[in-house]
Amino acid sequence: METAPLTFLCEICTDEKPKDEIFGVLGCRHSYCSECMEKYVASKLQDNVIAIGCPVSGCKGFLEPQHCISILPKQVFDRWGDALCETVILATQKFYCPFKDCSALLVDDKNEVIAESECPDCNRLFCAQCKVPWHSGIDCAEFRKLNKDERSSEDIMLMNLAKGKRWVRCPSCRIYIEKTMGCAYMLCRLI
Repeated sequence: METAPLTFLCEICTDEKPKDEIFGVLGCRHSYCSECMEKYVASKLQDNVIAIGCPVSGCKGFLEPQHCISILPKQVFDRWGDALCETVILATQKFYCPFKDCSALLVDDKNEVIAESECPDCNRLFCAQCKVPWHSGIDCAEFRKLNKDERSSEDIMLMNLAKGKRWVRCPSCRIYIEKTMGCAYMLCRLI
């Protein structure tokens, strides 16, 4: 009676490995060692490939995250899961936290009219309509009318102060002025 061999040949590193290190791919008969498959999956994810197939070109075998959980480090497994989740969200529904040090993936529910939202990762407020840090004291329509260089919180505070004091902007240079008397005619001193 013939006994089964105690080793196998990994088709990636071509080393003889103990049978307990064998990792089979679903849908094919190719055999790889767990160490090589861990590196293979990590390199595919690094290249932004999430539908990972058998390393043999043309083979129809495929890898499922749940099948690989025992060989992958938690960080690699989680990255694969996150990438798969991200693919099911339509591109038009995806946006990222507007804070540069966060950039958490968020989902835009176009049916909602909520503006003030809190990022679940960094817990800071942002405007879900404008996709920017929260613009307190100004509605979205007004915010969108502003030039890009006028959208900081300090600029918005100045605009609110100007509105309260009834200051107006010079149509030429855009500097705020206070009208104390006279007609509505303005003459810019900078021109």
